[in-house]
Amino acid sequence: MNSRPVNAGSATLLVIAKEPVPGRVKTRLTPSYTPREAAALAEAALADTLHTVLRIPARRRILVLDGTPGPWLPRGFEVVPQASGGLDERIAAAFELCDDGPALLVGMDTPQLTPDLLAEVGRDGYDAWFGPAADGGFWALGLSDPSRAGALVRGVPMSTDRTGALQRRRLAESGLTVRDLPPLRDVDTAADAASVAAGCPPGSRFAAAMARLAEPVR
Repeated sequence: MNSRPVNAGSATLLVIAKEPVPGRVKTRLTPSYTPREAAALAEAALADTLHTVLRIPARRRILVLDGTPGPWLPRGFEVVPQASGGLDERIAAAFELCDDGPALLVGMDTPQLTPDLLAEVGRDGYDAWFGPAADGGFWALGLSDPSRAGALVRGVPMSTDRTGALQRRRLAESGLTVRDLPPLRDVDTAADAASVAAGCPPGSRFAAAMARLAEPVR
């Protein structure tokens, strides 16, 4: 394991996200939901994620955003635009924003995330942290040395059912000690949304948004 001492709360936390604009986010939720409803669910998921990240001790909190901030953005985040290119390029570029390690990146698709899932990241002696997603991708990626992200992430095929396995293998084959975080389910489809909402903690904006959409029209 990495022998460099790491102080509690020293990690940089990155959230990579897309502005919740109808027709641009969560398109796989349609036709079960309208584009406006899908965007409302995306906004709720993003807000839940950001507020959870605020509850985790951190050196810095950075929102890496494709789009423009809205009223869903709480105070306490630096906001930087996403780089161009594929998702692997954008993830690698996000880690390049970190002046030192450790750093952990999460997406906006897991509103069931709770602070305890990330409580030990950055202070447990590992070189990397990996959160697999149920669809074969990953919901979290952390590195004790974020300057290595380019070599570790670029070139990994994204958005496939093998993305997580390939990324996890890249970490291990690079000689890193990897801590596996619990698997979570991304919100991609209507079935995902229902399952995730059922597992969200009390006070979840996402679960509340799902409940409103389930109410009969009067």
